[in-house]
Amino acid sequence: MLHSSFISKSNGTKFPSFASANATLSSFRASSHFQMGLKWSKIAFSSSSGQRLSSKARSRVKHRTANVYGRQARERVLEEEASEMAEATPSFKIFPGQAFPLGASEVDNGINFAIFSQHATAVTLCLSLPQRGELDMLAGGMIEFSLDPNLNKTGDIWHICIEDLPRSNVLYGYRIDGPKDWDKGHRFDSNNVLIDPYAKLVEGRRNFGDAKHKLSKFLGTYDFDSLPFDWGEDYKLPNIPERDLVVYEMNVRAFTADESSCLDQDIRGTYAGLIEKIPHLLELGINAVELLPVFEFDEFEFQRRPNPRDHMINTWGYSTINFFAPMSRYGSGGGGAVSASREFKEMVKALHGAGIEVILDVVYNHTNEADDKHPYTTSFRGIDNKVYYMVDLNNEGQLLNFSGCGNTFNCNHPVVMELILDSLRNWVVEYHIDGFRFDLASVLCRGTDGSPLGAPPLIRAIAKDATLSRCKIIAEPWDCGGLYLVGSFPNWDRWAEWNGKYRDDLRRFIKGDPGMKGAFATRVSGSADLYRKNKRKPYHSVNFVIAHDGFTLRDLVSYNFKHNEANGEGGNDGSNDNFSWNCGFEGETDNVDIIALRFRQMKNFHLALMVSQGVPMMLMGDEYGHTRYGNNNSYGHDTALNNFQWQQSDHFRFFSEVIHYRQKHRVFSHENFLDRSDVTWHEDNWDNPDSKFLAFTLHDKGGGEIYLAFNAHDFFVKVSIPPAPPKRRWFRVVDTNLASPDDFVGEGVPGIGSTYNVAPYSSILLEAK
Repeated sequence: MLHSSFISKSNGTKFPSFASANATLSSFRASSHFQMGLKWSKIAFSSSSGQRLSSKARSRVKHRTANVYGRQARERVLEEEASEMAEATPSFKIFPGQAFPLGASEVDNGINFAIFSQHATAVTLCLSLPQRGELDMLAGGMIEFSLDPNLNKTGDIWHICIEDLPRSNVLYGYRIDGPKDWDKGHRFDSNNVLIDPYAKLVEGRRNFGDAKHKLSKFLGTYDFDSLPFDWGEDYKLPNIPERDLVVYEMNVRAFTADESSCLDQDIRGTYAGLIEKIPHLLELGINAVELLPVFEFDEFEFQRRPNPRDHMINTWGYSTINFFAPMSRYGSGGGGAVSASREFKEMVKALHGAGIEVILDVVYNHTNEADDKHPYTTSFRGIDNKVYYMVDLNNEGQLLNFSGCGNTFNCNHPVVMELILDSLRNWVVEYHIDGFRFDLASVLCRGTDGSPLGAPPLIRAIAKDATLSRCKIIAEPWDCGGLYLVGSFPNWDRWAEWNGKYRDDLRRFIKGDPGMKGAFATRVSGSADLYRKNKRKPYHSVNFVIAHDGFTLRDLVSYNFKHNEANGEGGNDGSNDNFSWNCGFEGETDNVDIIALRFRQMKNFHLALMVSQGVPMMLMGDEYGHTRYGNNNSYGHDTALNNFQWQQSDHFRFFSEVIHYRQKHRVFSHENFLDRSDVTWHEDNWDNPDSKFLAFTLHDKGGGEIYLAFNAHDFFVKVSIPPAPPKRRWFRVVDTNLASPDDFVGEGVPGIGSTYNVAPYSSILLEAK
């Protein structure tokens, strides 16, 4: 029942009731269509004159006028009598609301809701008011408010303000209707309750992989009750110079989900679990984590219908539901969205306290909503498909697919661009994130019709944005439509890139492909052929041999072919171009010689990565030799195939020591590209494709020198060692042919003569002391 006055919760002030004409209580109904399998009861509010009234209800409507937000609004007070259902109806005062900010916001008059839809003809706000503390967040039913386009719309933004709503623990979404013309790009369906794109938190099932709630619905929520997060008086951002980064690509869940983590069950695979394992990261020596997607996603999206992948659970998260909300099921103990948000901040605070920056892998190129054949409509598709996605109006309005996932986010549409910028700013301001790696970033360089742009507005805006100015911004400079931009990604001297050519050239040289010596030298010296343009620097090349998609380092030296049968696609998924070598046998083996060669190759790759100019990035698990048994596309396995196995090894020791050595020697992280005074190449055989040996000396302006040699031949190479600088001698720090602990000796081993016999498939590092 709507009252003529009420007492403000915040200060006890009595306000007049302004129940506008756009909201009259209509009926109280029950429906069984909610995807949680729960009864969905609704109270419908409408501005239409044809109200739907319960047959048991008698209504009396009073009209007044009042000036609300500078406009005249008719007040309606609807009193329902003689209905037991109506007696349970909550009371609200409703205002036209305001267009900004988008999303749910707290204003003087209550909670304001605002959502963009250019092509919608009808918008209905749906609310659920569950009992506080109730685990089943949807038991309270839903209340609907139909928005009047004459009162609740400013431009293309629909809005409403509701007084006396709880300041937290409310779920909300929208029903939106509009044109049904698929050939014009529209996909409206008012049967769906849609997530607000600007929802800062999203609620769904509470526990990751909980099959009992496989088909759960996701809805937005808000929290205006909690106190601001306490970052601490001594808290400060790491602010690590880009040139000094050593990046560790990792998955929050997979890092601690395994029993071998020895963590309590409630915190395995969570933000809290990651906090517990920060000592491992410090021992390894990295100073930045690049987290696989932590935006809300549905791990059961493959299981919503029968298909060859319906046994899979999405553990990588490249299927975003909402761009503002942290993944709620990475929170511990099934605590829900609000708790997960706070725990995420605790994780960032703890990592920063350890001197480790946090970079997020963000997916703005597509969403979870799939394609037209099997759509999974949760938000954008039903709100305004023609705006949020690229559609081909010359081909019956079909979705364009440059992401390989069925849809392509329309990133350079002005509204979508602002959404992305607002999302990024939110992560920086609210969660103190230090940088972003943009998945399939070439999509962000396409116009609304999918054509490549020379100066993409979104890419420029990110580079120039004041809030993002302190952040590292990294592009994966390709997409599934063939727009390969390694070395030519629009950058405004700000954007770094995942250097895919570095990965390919290092793999080919280390495994012994002919004719790769020159390319190898170019890559380890900073890829000047790609990045020596304008004001770009060596650190704009993010160097990597291994990333989440593709072989692990151990599999790179153990398999010639991918083995993806477990993925359910007949081995057709995953890349066929891996530049891998199994060292003589496909897969696991007991042959001690092959095992020794494989571990030697792994050390060669790691040493080359850590002595290269640019920013090195390694994959979680490579420090101990994790295997996925040849699966190079393991996104759907919530098992030991992806989960970190918590056992240490001699291999870990080598990895850690080499990383720490890089951190101590500035010669590996020059601010500018190398010139002749920085490096001497001990080589006169560049043009011989059969030469697979490369040696060079890096010169430290302070007088120190480091000699490196890489032998990709299958025979020993006896190499002449150049004279050490005056009053110094050469000490052997690394020889990957030696067993641990002799393969790395930090203080160096003296006695190096004028020659050194470099073993097959091995590398050495000498330091002049």
